[in-house]
Amino acid sequence: METINNRIAWCVKDSGLTKTAFSERLNVSQAFISQLCSGVKTPSDRTIADICREFNISEVWLRTGEGEPHMERDKDEEFLEIMEKINISDDDLIKRIIKAYWFLDDDEKAAVKKMIDNLSGK
Repeated sequence: METINNRIAWCVKDSGLTKTAFSERLNVSQAFISQLCSGVKTPSDRTIADICREFNISEVWLRTGEGEPHMERDKDEEFLEIMEKINISDDDLIKRIIKAYWFLDDDEKAAVKKMIDNLSGK
C-alpha cells in the first residue's frame, strides 16, 4: 500500500465495518472517510491518532507503511481498553453483569467461572 489513503482504506476493510460504522467510531462523516480512502482528502494528525487508537493501528505503519499494521498489546492494556469502552458505552447490561460479579463471594464467582468455562469449551 503506497499511500496513507490506501492504508486508511485497508483499515476500513480490516475493521469489518462499513464506512458508515467506521466513521461513526471516529465521529466523522461517512463522506469524509470515503474522501480519505479515495485520496481526495489528506487525514489530519487528529484523524490519524483517532484511527490508531480506535482500531489498534500502528501510527508508524499508517503514516509510512513500515512495520506491521496492528500494534501488540499486553493483556492488561487490552483489558483496560475494554473496560474504558464499557464505561463510556450505553450498554447497561454489561455494566450490571460486571458489577454483580464483582460483589459475589468466592464460591459464587467459582460457580460463574465454571459455567463460563463450560460455555466456552475450556
